[in-house]
Amino acid sequence: MADEFVIDKSQPDQKLYLELTSIIRNVLNKNDNLITNLSNFTAVLKQTFDKISWVGFYLFDNEKLYLGPFQGKVACTQIELGKGVCGTSALKKKTIIVNDVNEFPGHIVCDSDSKSEIVIPLLKNNKLLGVLDIDSPFLSAFDETDKQNLEYICNFLTEEIF
Repeated sequence: MADEFVIDKSQPDQKLYLELTSIIRNVLNKNDNLITNLSNFTAVLKQTFDKISWVGFYLFDNEKLYLGPFQGKVACTQIELGKGVCGTSALKKKTIIVNDVNEFPGHIVCDSDSKSEIVIPLLKNNKLLGVLDIDSPFLSAFDETDKQNLEYICNFLTEEIF
């Protein structure tokens, strides 16, 4: 069982990510079930950042992405590779930041309150495992700080937990 954690959300994002990284390393346990770890991962992210309205995983079954553990409103259950932000990130194996989801060609609307998004592919030995999808109700909520830190903790997740 994980201990409760408290984060001072008034700190700049970079400091929040430093605390988040430490918490993630302490909360996740490679001996726990993958779904358990992914669930706690999403909970920690959602609790840390007020700018996040939805955070979750879409896992790859060698054909399409399917909905995994998440925090937020009901979500799309399947996404084809190359479709929407998640499918595009998965296909290109590249992090995508979208400042305004209404300007992304082929954006899949699961939550009409979502205004911006970041999607990080989960890769192990260059093999696609899935994506981490994070939405915000604010325009331009994500930047290079988010990208670098989320890629770092996703790398820890794929190397140490998957």
